[in-house]
Amino acid sequence: QVQLVESGGGLVQAGGSLRLSCAASGYTFSIYAIGWYRQAPGKQRELVAAVGSRGNTDYADSVKGRFTISRDNAKNTVYLQMSSLKPEDTAVYYCNQGGYYGGAYYSNDYWGQGTQVTVSS
Repeated sequence: QVQLVESGGGLVQAGGSLRLSCAASGYTFSIYAIGWYRQAPGKQRELVAAVGSRGNTDYADSVKGRFTISRDNAKNTVYLQMSSLKPEDTAVYYCNQGGYYGGAYYSNDYWGQGTQVTVSS
């Protein structure tokens, strides 16, 4: 069965960095896209970044220039490098299996359990 396991969250001061990992199993990793979402208390879950099967990437405007998504197909893992973190980046971060259609990322119904990122001011 499809499994997605996030790791790497934690508490960091504003301006700091964290790297999140999403380890996937149970399917042919290389042919699917992966998206990183986040959900802050009282807010809707939002797509932060996505990487397609060919390595193409997309970012939310709020994280462009600060976050970098990458994938290692040999390790079945996607990374989210987060730099210049702000208090508003505080959220639970989830990875999701998905794909691209018409140039846009879409999510399948497979999610990790989430990892908490807290940025203190």
